[in-house]
Amino acid sequence: MSQSVHGHDVMHMMLELGGQFTRDSLKSAIETRFGADTRFHTCSAEDMTAEQLIDFLQAKGKFVASDAGFNTLEEHICQH
Repeated sequence: MSQSVHGHDVMHMMLELGGQFTRDSLKSAIETRFGADTRFHTCSAEDMTAEQLIDFLQAKGKFVASDAGFNTLEEHICQH
């Protein structure tokens, strides 16, 4: 059985790595850090793949776009 990682951990990783991401580079970073078979959950969703998590976080407005791609902000991460 694969492990489940909270989406907050992915957002913290994005901040830790810094820079800007594309969809593909974020998926690659997620798989490198957490493993290709890891599933993800959030406060309101579960059993997501990395791609599904990226879609979810984007739909929730958790990413900040720029000309070079996107990242997130600390204030976009729930504190619970």
